[in-house]
Amino acid sequence: MINLKPPEDVSVVALVGGGVIGGGWAIHFLRLGMEVLLYDPAPGMEAQLRRRIAQAWPFMERIGLSKQAGTDRIRFAATLDQALVGADFVLESASEREEQKKSVITAIDALVPRQVVIASSTSGIPMTYLQADCRYPERCIVAHPFNPPYLMPLVEIVPGEQTAPEVTDWAVGFFELGGKMPLRLEKEYPAFLANRLLEAVWREALHLVNDGLATVEEIDAAMTYAPALRWAIMGPFMIYHLAGGDGGMRHFLDHFGPALDLPWSYMPAPELTSELQEKIVAGCERMAAGRSVDEIARQRDECLVAVLETLKKCRT
Repeated sequence: MINLKPPEDVSVVALVGGGVIGGGWAIHFLRLGMEVLLYDPAPGMEAQLRRRIAQAWPFMERIGLSKQAGTDRIRFAATLDQALVGADFVLESASEREEQKKSVITAIDALVPRQVVIASSTSGIPMTYLQADCRYPERCIVAHPFNPPYLMPLVEIVPGEQTAPEVTDWAVGFFELGGKMPLRLEKEYPAFLANRLLEAVWREALHLVNDGLATVEEIDAAMTYAPALRWAIMGPFMIYHLAGGDGGMRHFLDHFGPALDLPWSYMPAPELTSELQEKIVAGCERMAAGRSVDEIARQRDECLVAVLETLKKCRT
């Protein structure tokens, strides 16, 4: 057994990596009133992240701040060991490169006490691989968020082969306390669950563009104004259960099951040629219509908060 600090007593969080995901986690933990220690050697990271925090903070105020919340509760460390001093919990969000992530997790493990849980934000690398060289692999676990982490509720909690069961329980409890919806996966597999589903849609979209069957704009419109609206409320199984009418899923499968044999979809991904890349980039630039990434992100966050507020009303 590991002598873990109760999740409710965590007050200092160390973040390793301050990019899109790591920076998003910083905003989330600042909203909860925690002290955030952050290490990222990338040039200009502090200025960039402080700008992101200021941009997102009005949305944090809208969804609710803890009494201790404040944008001044973040400290940027010059070295990894400085960022880890006094940390109650460590969350790694380095670049999604297997060897780099593994070396970062191993370095963190060598610097923090055994009772401190180490989590990785990896979007698909199994923890069994990442924890292999650690002194205390039993306290390492995947906590995979979705962008932006300060608004999206889902966090996939995935233990590795050497992760202790009490660490998995701890992680689930910790993220629940922070208002997240931790999804505990009982089996470890590459890319985990949500990204496996998203990848299927992404492959289909790439084929449709590559074959000249649909434009980037058409695909985004088709997703936004049909499936995505329903997916905010329920998943594909319940959607199709309703599509079966009074007979539910049984009638749906009997009625539409044969369509699974029709050549409607591709499984392998298309080759990402330079021509296909240019089509995708051009389509995104047309939809951006001159707006900066920051402007689009603000609009996304505004809409996400509105959706979350509406869902909360519907589910209470």
